[in-house]
Amino acid sequence: MSDVESFLAGEGLGSKAFYRFARFIINLLCRVFWRVRVTGRENIPLSGAFVLAPVHRSNIDTMLACTVTPRRMRYMGKDSLWKNPVTGWLFSALGGFPVTRGTADREALRRCVYVLQSGQPLVMFPEGERKSGAIVEKLFDGAVYVAIKANVPIIPVGIGGSELAMQKGSKMIRPVRCAMVIGKPIDVGTSDGTRTARSSVKTISQELQASLQNVFDAAQKSVEPRRLKRSTK
Repeated sequence: MSDVESFLAGEGLGSKAFYRFARFIINLLCRVFWRVRVTGRENIPLSGAFVLAPVHRSNIDTMLACTVTPRRMRYMGKDSLWKNPVTGWLFSALGGFPVTRGTADREALRRCVYVLQSGQPLVMFPEGERKSGAIVEKLFDGAVYVAIKANVPIIPVGIGGSELAMQKGSKMIRPVRCAMVIGKPIDVGTSDGTRTARSSVKTISQELQASLQNVFDAAQKSVEPRRLKRSTK
């Protein structure tokens, strides 16, 4: 599937209506089951593309990320999910677009840049795979690279509680209070779209890592006191 095809696959009226319905259900689940509290929603742009860069501690982080704005977020997904026409339509409607697992990273990044240049927001977890613990370690460069190439801001998001709600390797979800803290957008500066200096990627990645740690700490603090109070009774 080409970049154009993967982008257009979820652009029909039916797909957009389905996304609004799915987001309504996810919002309801987040509010009732995980009692999600969001701080800093004003930092999400009302228009234009951006990279949403959350910390990643649980499989539910993807669902939580889509609740920060009514706009449809875009996500990468392994291309095998699109082999069945029905599931392919479903994942496209939910904002996904296929990338081929095992191919060069630059192919996946090129599709991410294409999505951003089309004016749509993109979710990328800069830590890569799910991590564990309270420390944001060194980030992968992908999120910063595509933001610079598309000349769009990066928005750090801290998510507290999700690791306890659904731990890595577990198939069970628990009704643990979760919180999200959305940081101020990080301006990547201008780019001519042809070259991305390695020094710029490194500098902005360090800034993103520090910002992610700050919002992650804040998100954890907003849920930890409640758990501590319950445990002392």
